[in-house]
Amino acid sequence: MDIAAPSLVTATGRAPRRADPCAFVIFGAAGDLTKRLLLPALYNLAAGQLLPEGFAVVGVARAEMSDDEFRRYLADALKEYACDGVAQETLDDLIARCRYVRGDLDDPSTYGRLKTELAKVNRAYNTGDNCLFYLAVPPDLFAHVARLLGETGLAREENGNWRRLIIEKPFGYDLQSACTLNKELLGAFSEHQIYRIDHYLGKETVQNIMVLRFANGMFEPIWNRDHVDHVQITVAETVSVESRGKFYDSTGALRDMVPNHLFQLLALTAMEPPSRFEADAVRTEKLKAIEAIHPLNKDSAFADIVRGQYTAGSVNDKPVVAYREAPGVAPQSMTETYVAMRFMIDNWRWAGVPFYLRTGKALRARKTEIAIKFRSAPLAIFRDMPVESLAQNLLILRIQPDEGAALHFNAKIPGPEVRIENVRMNFKYADYFDAAPSTGYETLIYDCMVGDSMLFQRAVDIEAGWRVVDPILKAWGAADGRDLHLYPAGSDGPPEAERLLTRSGQQWRMIS
Repeated sequence: MDIAAPSLVTATGRAPRRADPCAFVIFGAAGDLTKRLLLPALYNLAAGQLLPEGFAVVGVARAEMSDDEFRRYLADALKEYACDGVAQETLDDLIARCRYVRGDLDDPSTYGRLKTELAKVNRAYNTGDNCLFYLAVPPDLFAHVARLLGETGLAREENGNWRRLIIEKPFGYDLQSACTLNKELLGAFSEHQIYRIDHYLGKETVQNIMVLRFANGMFEPIWNRDHVDHVQITVAETVSVESRGKFYDSTGALRDMVPNHLFQLLALTAMEPPSRFEADAVRTEKLKAIEAIHPLNKDSAFADIVRGQYTAGSVNDKPVVAYREAPGVAPQSMTETYVAMRFMIDNWRWAGVPFYLRTGKALRARKTEIAIKFRSAPLAIFRDMPVESLAQNLLILRIQPDEGAALHFNAKIPGPEVRIENVRMNFKYADYFDAAPSTGYETLIYDCMVGDSMLFQRAVDIEAGWRVVDPILKAWGAADGRDLHLYPAGSDGPPEAERLLTRSGQQWRMIS
């Protein structure tokens, strides 16, 4: 039987339209984020004919550059970091639309020059006076830039135009700082104008979780406590802190990954079906899932959470120095580079089902996945067979590096005797769909341009995540690092993390 080739459609059944006319303003335009990810993403959107005819890029940074020098800088960066080469005509058209404004971000006159430049590009490219402000700057500048955009009138929406603000994580350092940041942002922009971006949500498999659950009648009926034994969510990195030691030593794995990336994966896995496939309906159900996480106290913060820090070792046959020897890291640092945790969700669907989350740096392999382990079938008719020979029934959602899904189950080995082997049905996006090269930012930037906020977090969503994490941070602060476990770089993490599952007769999936 032939399988019909897939067609590119949206949830409404229509092919995606071009984005709205706009100027894409990048604060911090001379930084790594711009050249490595934002510019290649814009190029991919242009190559896919999803950018509007009325489009321009305005970079803002301190570096002394003319428009032509900025264009050459971007062209060189694009040739280096493009996902799959560049078409010269597309590159030339995109680069020609780029302008540059030099200035300090704390100087109000910079925003006056930006306003003048935006008026020019509106006349030149008919951007509709719509602006998308991307803050590719350190997080301590988020509120400051937003305030100056508000004070200079650049955040104001009038005469049918729109103004939108994109900020990258981290969204605060703890609950109090997250609340303060949200208050400051909302002092200059309305909630509907703010897009808190999490690049993990640009991954196809992450978005496919909702489709897999809610568009297939075979999964949703068993996606509950009656059929699911437990859920494992893994975000493993092979990279060490490298040159980010100073930043990372004041942050750690918990702050860096859990309130955003890991909780977003948990929410998509645990949420109830939304009433509509629309932004507010989806985000409300995700929020309910986070709010239903059973709160941890001082005792459970140590019983249900393990933190670790990598020592010297090797990853992929390359030596890695110990975390405490990395540049910018304190010699006696107690900052965790690994965290594993066990959460329970207090609602009807998931009561009694543990969710295990783990993330770490300098681990054996790079892998992000969600593993749903289903309860074992009654084995009475196979009582003469060793139970350990039977496969676990697992649904694996792979997010990186090879996006796809796999289903593990038992099957009979051909032959006269009844012998059982575990088998796997494997789906890879790359094998079935002719997917265009992607940085992971294309969908998110496009959604911002068309005003679709489904994949972005609201202030209330951010604060809900921090409410779960804040008690853990306070418990750790009181412990002064006495519970920090060491693990060699290139391993699966500290052995102590196994106890979270072994006490229930389970084990972590190998990171490989």
